[in-house]
Amino acid sequence: MISKQPQHTYHRFIDEAGDMTFFGKGKIPIIGTDGVSKTFMLGMAQVKQDLAQARRLLQDFYAEIENDPFFNNVPSVKKRVERGGFYAHAKDDPPEIRYRFLQLLRGELDFSVQIVVGRKSLTRFVSKHHAHEREFYADLLSHLLKDKASYKKLVVNIAQRSRSTDNKNLESALQQAHERYAKLHTDEYSAQIKFNVQPYNNEPLLAIVDYSLWTVQRVFERGETRFYDLIKDKIPLVLDLYDRENYKGSKNYYRPNYPLTKSNQVIL
Repeated sequence: MISKQPQHTYHRFIDEAGDMTFFGKGKIPIIGTDGVSKTFMLGMAQVKQDLAQARRLLQDFYAEIENDPFFNNVPSVKKRVERGGFYAHAKDDPPEIRYRFLQLLRGELDFSVQIVVGRKSLTRFVSKHHAHEREFYADLLSHLLKDKASYKKLVVNIAQRSRSTDNKNLESALQQAHERYAKLHTDEYSAQIKFNVQPYNNEPLLAIVDYSLWTVQRVFERGETRFYDLIKDKIPLVLDLYDRENYKGSKNYYRPNYPLTKSNQVIL
């Protein structure tokens, strides 16, 4: 009798960090101004344990936060509780929850996250992506998919983001992944990939990606490494996609033994 393949072996989870804003009113470039990020990034998590068990760990943590009077009257927490239940979201969580959640990721959950970072360049956005956010998104996503050719079955669970995650754009990203794979290999990209797009708060496991991305975003936006250092062993790859100065020798590929440092901060 053939045993059924465990879900965690063929499910992946994708979220984003930063924004894809390039222009303000009057088409004035505003990259890096107050409230506008200097980078946009996508992360893909592989959970290496039973998915239901991993969700329970997160949901138990959420229940603890909801029932803790130290946290449940914090406006950002209270708002989520009143809308159906607390869930972790790094940019909205107070520092105490961030630290506790990072400790949960570090010690109790078995996962890895690959991240692709896109430095925002107005020239590239216009010339390469035709000033379309969805093309910028698809470009980054294709780099997360290009090395998945050997998987016979892969379900990619993606946090919803307007037109960037509509079916047409996801198929465009997959086609780009095929083309990138073909440049380096003689065999065909044969993976059967199914996209499952859903609101962020519908899938607890997306919080793993969200927080991992947040730690990397702090490095690129602020030169702050202390959060990334907590979980860098769970982040086997950070690809600084457009850092052409470090293309030689693949120095734009960061791993736990060649980690990000404060020098990775993007200075405009």
